[in-house]
Amino acid sequence: MKKITTSLLVLSLTFGMQAQQHIMTVDVAKPITKINPAMYGIFFEDINFGADGGLYAELVKNRSFEFPQSFVGWVPFGNVTVNEENPCFDRNPHYVRVVNDGRLLRAGLDNEGFRGIGLKQGEDYHFSVYARTPDTKPMKLSIELVNSNGQNLLKKELEVSGNNWQKLTATLKSPFTDAHARLRVVLSTKGTVDMDHISLFPANTWKQRENGLRKDLAQALYDLNPGVFRFPGGCIIEGNNLATRYQWKNSVGPVENRPLNENRWNYTFTHKAFPDYFQTLGLGYYEYFLLSEDLGAEPLPVLSCGLSCQYESNEIVPIAELDPYVQDALDLIEFANGPATSKWGKVRADMGHPAPFNLKMIAIGNEQWGEVYPERLEVFIKAIRAKYPTMQIIGSAGPNADGDKFDYLWPEMKRLGADLVDEHYYMAPDWFFANAARYDNYDRKGPKVFAGEYASHDHPTGKANNFLAALSEAAFMTGLERNADVVRLATYAPLFAHVDAWQWNPDLIWFDNLRMMRTPNYYVQQMYGMNPGTDVLSLKMNGKPVTGQDSLYATAALDAPTGEIILKLVNASAQPAKIKIDFNGLKKQQIVSGTCTYLQNCDWKAINTLDQETIVPRVRPVDINATSLELEVQPRSFGVYRLQMSK
Repeated sequence: MKKITTSLLVLSLTFGMQAQQHIMTVDVAKPITKINPAMYGIFFEDINFGADGGLYAELVKNRSFEFPQSFVGWVPFGNVTVNEENPCFDRNPHYVRVVNDGRLLRAGLDNEGFRGIGLKQGEDYHFSVYARTPDTKPMKLSIELVNSNGQNLLKKELEVSGNNWQKLTATLKSPFTDAHARLRVVLSTKGTVDMDHISLFPANTWKQRENGLRKDLAQALYDLNPGVFRFPGGCIIEGNNLATRYQWKNSVGPVENRPLNENRWNYTFTHKAFPDYFQTLGLGYYEYFLLSEDLGAEPLPVLSCGLSCQYESNEIVPIAELDPYVQDALDLIEFANGPATSKWGKVRADMGHPAPFNLKMIAIGNEQWGEVYPERLEVFIKAIRAKYPTMQIIGSAGPNADGDKFDYLWPEMKRLGADLVDEHYYMAPDWFFANAARYDNYDRKGPKVFAGEYASHDHPTGKANNFLAALSEAAFMTGLERNADVVRLATYAPLFAHVDAWQWNPDLIWFDNLRMMRTPNYYVQQMYGMNPGTDVLSLKMNGKPVTGQDSLYATAALDAPTGEIILKLVNASAQPAKIKIDFNGLKKQQIVSGTCTYLQNCDWKAINTLDQETIVPRVRPVDINATSLELEVQPRSFGVYRLQMSK
C-alpha cells in the first residue's frame, strides 16, 4: 500500500477539496459480521514501574529485604543487620535485626518507597510488620510518617513481645499531603527486634481490598470498558533469561511468601537502567484474574513457551525437557477454572474465590520467531487441546508487522491450527494512517487476528503521546472494526508509566505517586471500548470502504440491544469535511435522535499532562434528517456518532 505522509494528508484538502461534499452510504438492513464483545481491551505488562510502584498499591519498596542488595530502598540507622536464621517465610528468608544498645537514641530504618511514598492528608494507611524479640520484656516500635522536609509529623507505637513471629498492624492517618514522603520504623526501647515484610497500603484501595490496587489507576481501567485483559506480558513472560521468566506459580498463595523475581526491564535499555526494578509478585495471577472479573473483561494470560527473550538470550528448553512448561499451562487453566476440590482450584478457593474465573483463552509465547517457536507451540497445542478442547489458543506472528519472521510464522500458525495469531506493530503515525485497509484482504478462513500490542510512535517528538499519534490510531482502528470477522481482539501497549521511572514510551496512562493522566490515546481506546456495537454494517464512499480517501476514515456498526447505529469518523485533514451519510434499508424506521462524542485538536503536538488534560472527549447533539445525516466534520478530529432508530 502506498504510504500516506502527514503532509499529504494536509495538502489533499488544501487544494481543491474545501467545498466538496463526500457522500457515504450505510446499509442498515444487512449486517456483515458480528463484533466480538471482547474486541477492545487492555494489555498489562510490568514495565515503567507499572506493578510495584504503580497499579499494585504497596508503598514500601523491598518490603521483605529480598533484593540482591538487601537494603535497596532502605536507609538503616543504628545497629541494623540482615539475617536468615529461623525465618518467618521460607521462600523469602531474609529479615532485619534491629538492636538498640542504649548508647544511641534510636535504631531503625527509613523506606523511600517508589521514588517517594505518596500520602494524602486525612487518608488512612494500613501498616503491617512481622516481628519478634528475643528479649524477655516487650519492645516498642515507633511507626512514623516523614514528609519530604524530613519532619516526622506522625508517630504511632506498637509493642513486640515474645520470640515467635507475629503480625502487628496499625492504621496511620496522614497529617500531610506529599508525593515524596518516607516511612520510618524505629526501635525506641533498649533491646532487639527482628522484622520482616514491612508493608504500607492505602486503606482506600480498589474495592477496599487487602493487598489491593491503587484506586485511581484501577478506576481508569474500568472506565475503558475493556472486553479483554492480556497479562502479564509481553517480554516479562520470556525473561532476559529462563531464570527470570514470569512463573505464575510463584505469584499465588500467601503474598508474604511469593519469591522475588528480577524484572527483565531493569537493564534492558542502557540509557534507562533501573537496578532497583524487581517484581515482588504481590500483584500476581489471582489478583489479575480478580481484576479481570471486576472490569468485566475476558482474562487472557500469556505463558512462556520455553524460549527466553530472543533479543537478549539464546536459551532454549529442549523439546524433551518441555513437560514442566506445558504442565504450568495446564495447571494455570486448572487454577482458573478447576473445581475447588482440584489441586490448583483449591489454591484459588483458599485465596478467596471458590467459583471458577471462566478462562476461555490462553496465549503461548510472546514475540518468538524461527523454527524453534512453532515446534514448541505444537507441543502445547496438543496437550491443551487433549485436556481442554474448548480452550482458545493464541500463537504469535513475531515482533514485527511484516518481514521474514512474520511471513514464516503465519503459515506455521495455520498449520498448527492456532485459534488466533498475535500481531504487534509499533510504527509511525503515517503507517497507521496508511494501513486502515490492512485486514481487508486477509484470509477469512484462517486463524483470526489478535492485535496484541500496538501504538503509534511519533519519533520526531520523542514518541510523545500526542494528538497525531492518537488520531492515527483512531483511523487505523476503523479497519479493525470493519474487519471484525478477522480481527477478534485488540489491545494498545504499554498500559502504565511512572513519570519518574519509565523505560518505554508512549504509554496509555501516566502517573506519579499521587496523580494520574489519561493520554489522548487513552480516550481513543475508551471511545472504541464504550461504543463497540454488535454487528458491522457496510459503509462505503464511491463504492469502496473509507480507508483514507480524502483523509477520511469511517466504519459503521449496529448496536442491536439499543437499536442504535454507531458511526466512527476520522478527519485527518487540516480542513473541515462536508459529509452526507445516507442510510439504506431502514424500511419504515427513521433515525430520530443522535449524539456525537468527539476528540478534536488542530495541533498535532498537543498532549495531556498531569496538571491538565486538555484533550478529552466532548459530546454534542446531532441534527437528524430521518434517513440521512449531513455533517461538517471538524478538522483533525475523531467522532463517534450514536444514532437512535425508531422502534
